[in-house]
Amino acid sequence: MAKILGFTGSFVGGSIGWWLGAFFGTMTAFMISMVGTGVGIYIGRRIATEMF
Repeated sequence: MAKILGFTGSFVGGSIGWWLGAFFGTMTAFMISMVGTGVGIYIGRRIATEMF
């Protein structure tokens, strides 16, 4: 379950990061997407740990 929530968090975080960064350019979107992916994995795994 932790892996599924981590994957879902990475997808959501990366998508939000890309959307926010796309206003400034492709490279900025890529960098913010990577940060969003990391944050999404962290939050997804933390939720899985607390729930189970």
